[in-house]
Amino acid sequence: MSQVGRRLAQKTSALGLAGTLAVFVGSVFALSSPAEAAAAEPLKMTYTCSGGYLSSNSMVLTATPPTSVEPSKTATIEWTFSSLTATKAIAANAVVTTSGGDLSVTGGTPATVKGSGNGTVTTPVSANGSYTPPKMTGTVNVTATAGGNLVLEVGNAPVIITVAGEQTTCTYVSATPTETSIPVQTGSNNGGTGTDVVEYRCVGPETTDTQDVEIKVELTMPTSASVNQQFAIKWKGTYTTGKELKAPSGQTLSPKIFAYASLSGITGLSSATGEGSTGTITANSPIPLPTTAIDLKATASSTGTVTVKPSKVNFGADSRTGNTPMIECTVQNDDDLKSYTFTVGNGTTSPTASPSPSPSPTTTTPRPTQTHTATVTITPSATRSTSTPTRNSQTPKAGADTGAGGMAGPDGRLFILTGTALVAAAGVGGLVLRRRSIRS
Repeated sequence: MSQVGRRLAQKTSALGLAGTLAVFVGSVFALSSPAEAAAAEPLKMTYTCSGGYLSSNSMVLTATPPTSVEPSKTATIEWTFSSLTATKAIAANAVVTTSGGDLSVTGGTPATVKGSGNGTVTTPVSANGSYTPPKMTGTVNVTATAGGNLVLEVGNAPVIITVAGEQTTCTYVSATPTETSIPVQTGSNNGGTGTDVVEYRCVGPETTDTQDVEIKVELTMPTSASVNQQFAIKWKGTYTTGKELKAPSGQTLSPKIFAYASLSGITGLSSATGEGSTGTITANSPIPLPTTAIDLKATASSTGTVTVKPSKVNFGADSRTGNTPMIECTVQNDDDLKSYTFTVGNGTTSPTASPSPSPSPTTTTPRPTQTHTATVTITPSATRSTSTPTRNSQTPKAGADTGAGGMAGPDGRLFILTGTALVAAAGVGGLVLRRRSIRS
């Protein structure tokens, strides 16, 4: 092979090695990064309503599923209404019932889940005033297995709202999205026998500003936590009606929420935290909670079982003190809260799988190396020269110094053949001259 060919082969091999290294590194990252399932998305259904005490041209019914479910467990879906217009005055203590919002079910039973709810009108509603019906709930028994999905799809059945015996019918118009998938995961997400409603004492912006707030906190445990790899616990909160946190007046509050979970069971692992967005904040109005789950992140340095509980929640950032929260909420009923558990493994699955590409590079990379060693295979001639100490030993040595030998290429062989022919010709010429000298 010529020198140019060898250089081209070397460059090609180098590019191949670089590509192989890129694939290997990418494989390591893909195998070592824990995959988190996407949380279920709420379904927003639009209706037109008429009849009875209420009417609306665009009533929105939001169906909110849990962020994840467990195999063979029960999942609860909540439907909440936007406000409707009262066509006539509604008296206080009027009985209200709601039903509808049908969703077809895949991966659970029954095949169709319908919401239902009831309540009473707390304060009188005047004609043309706004009224929001009580929320509806429905349950689904999960039949899908871990790793699958419980799928809910919007139906076109009407929603019925009955106020003081008079019925309002809401006709389906559209939905965004039309279906949602709830990941089925393993782990202890039922939280035991405690409550998931967290009682908070919220203080801020001033130390004299205090509020008692209640948030129903839903925590979803990670399913593939490993040592020295970051995991995420999903946090989602819903206010108890009448116990919302209200924004202060005269202060600008950034739309940030910082949620925490307390962790125990593994040394050095005490909490997980995450940041979310509250959306638009209006003074003296409830601060909205995020509609999507917040990832509370942490890393464990050893294996074991982790016990998880909801912890503090902070809101906003005080511009006067940098990143200090403007409102800090601490848990008041820690002993009554549900606890959750998950296991941190030693990560043997990912580490053993990630090096698997290495045999492939090691079987392909030696080719360029062999090419280099082939260029020095002429060294046996040097060995022969040392074993036979004659003047001819200088020629192989010079050949080794200049890179001559079997890999020298056509030009080198041409010189060798030419030299051999000249030596032969000289020998023949010498014989001829000798014969002539003898005859003379």
